[in-house]
Amino acid sequence: MEKISSLFSSGSETRLYFATDIHGSETCWRKFLNSGKHYEADVMVLGGDMTGKALIPIVKQGGGTWQATLLENRREFETEDEVKEFEDAVMRRGYYPFRTDPDEMSELEKDEKMRDELFHKEMLGTVERWMQMADDKLEGTNIQCFVSPGNDDQFEVDEIISQAKRVKLAEGEVVEFGDFQMVSTGWANRTPWDTYREEDEDDLGARLKKMTDQITTPPERTVYNFHCPPYSTGLDDAPELTEDMRPKHGGRSTVPVGSKAVREAIEEGQPALALHGHIHEARGNTRIGRTLCINPGSSYEQGQLLGAVVNLDGGKKVKRFVLTSG
Repeated sequence: MEKISSLFSSGSETRLYFATDIHGSETCWRKFLNSGKHYEADVMVLGGDMTGKALIPIVKQGGGTWQATLLENRREFETEDEVKEFEDAVMRRGYYPFRTDPDEMSELEKDEKMRDELFHKEMLGTVERWMQMADDKLEGTNIQCFVSPGNDDQFEVDEIISQAKRVKLAEGEVVEFGDFQMVSTGWANRTPWDTYREEDEDDLGARLKKMTDQITTPPERTVYNFHCPPYSTGLDDAPELTEDMRPKHGGRSTVPVGSKAVREAIEEGQPALALHGHIHEARGNTRIGRTLCINPGSSYEQGQLLGAVVNLDGGKKVKRFVLTSG
């Protein structure tokens, strides 16, 4: 991670660090926890889609060896150190490794419910462990940390986050840091994948309004943390898909897929800052009126944490920010 504190003069400003879409990457979560101190931030915000998407079995063979497949590459391990190294590599990429034997593996291949239950267990166990890591890492600091699950995150994640000591669940809440208030949601407009937290634009608009109506700070001291980016802003450009869900023209053709309800909420409320994610390829920033809108993007599969450092001074426009990577 680059050291950027010299670019900013804190004074009475509030410095915010934002990252999103780490999709279960152990490496990115550890980097996120280190980012507050590294960037001398007062507040850290993790946007939606924090959980992983797949289990990776490591199957015990005869003779004390193990076999596993990652990204179509079949591997064989002879020692505990080799297995542990592979497990670490799997977690870095955002997947959940688990050890098994041929009999259990045969059952899992035949039983979808059993697979779902195992995934659920591994995923929630990882989130619980991550919250403990955060409690330990942030103990003794004054850094505030907020997490808002995204459309890919199951609802049970919220309860685990809410039990953490040093991490606050931000979903649907008005939270305060310094002289600022922030509202957050991981809900998105409809996607082709029928994820956990998505809904029609009218319903999403009603959800956003219910939250923004509770804000008591002026716009220049308000932050919107909406996982879905606003429509047609460049922060929502995603590869155009064919009918069988493959990228058209090798992914070179893009279309806006963001939310019109999110855009309307920003146009109406004009917060100082709007934080987004959801579309990994659409890293960048833009303005809607006075509002600075940021999507830092995501490179979680490479173990690279993309983020943004923003200095909030309560002025009409945010003047000092930088996109980060590390």
